Amino acid sequence: MCYSAQIIDSYKQYVRHWGAEMSIVEFAELYGFSFKDRRKIPKLMDLLFADPQTEGERDIKRLVDLRAAELTVEYEQELFKQRTRLADAERKLAVKETKAATESRRIAINKVDALLGKLADLRRTETKDRDARIFPGVYAPVIVSEGGKLVVKPMRYQCRPAGKPAFYDIKYLGTYNARRDNLEGFWKGQFGYTHGLMIVKTFYENVDRDGKNVVLQFTPDDREPMLVACLWSRWSGKDEPDLLSFAAITDDPPPEVAAAGHDRCIVQIKPENVAAWLNPDPKDLAASYAILDDRPRPYYEHRLAA
Repeated sequence: MCYSAQIIDSYKQYVRHWGAEMSIVEFAELYGFSFKDRRKIPKLMDLLFADPQTEGERDIKRLVDLRAAELTVEYEQELFKQRTRLADAERKLAVKETKAATESRRIAINKVDALLGKLADLRRTETKDRDARIFPGVYAPVIVSEGGKLVVKPMRYQCRPAGKPAFYDIKYLGTYNARRDNLEGFWKGQFGYTHGLMIVKTFYENVDRDGKNVVLQFTPDDREPMLVACLWSRWSGKDEPDLLSFAAITDDPPPEVAAAGHDRCIVQIKPENVAAWLNPDPKDLAASYAILDDRPRPYYEHRLAA
């Protein structure tokens, strides 16, 4: 079973085992017509609703299919445009080779390949490892507690703290991670107040190898799903829809991650600490720190990312 399928299964297990609920209203808003960044919804999110069990989930599945149909039309129109551009460039090159025509041909070929890949991803129903890979700015399912009940909400992986201006997204590009040593600084409005969990099976980091950037994939040797500690926020702005967003907490790396060339590592939460983590007491931050310290300690194997 690929990582993506395992993650989907892990979320569904949490929904069943912990009595968690999918936040249907907020998923509907994400897939709805008013949402401007629907390209930032990963395949993982679509697949959470591939086998709907409730009327609410069936409503989301209809929105997922509608979004896929709309994006298909959008991609096919752009594909036609780029194929026309490619044909024009090749006709010009057949007469005379020029730098402009050569560059136009190169760009068109790259865009045609990318669009064909996007169309194939929209149409397939089986899972692939890359479906579960989350990049900054992309949405992911995050588990939170509301009124003592676990809820799965769609959130952007780059946190914009409530009350901060929207330009923080650009000013602070690294706000998809929350450093443990800055939880009472930059993140003081979230730490002790709005904690979340993201489920992952593996994670990726950029490292320097002989002056070149390479991407390494880290996987715990026990192959168990990781409950990653997160902070989240609901941002509200004038004449703008609310934004749910989150950051993963990172700390100093274990020896094997440091030896591989990376200076940070996500922080796991033990299953027995989930309730306490998701229902923090802002007057007892020491308890939250203790949960972060009482983390699972697997050995993180690594390899070059595919």
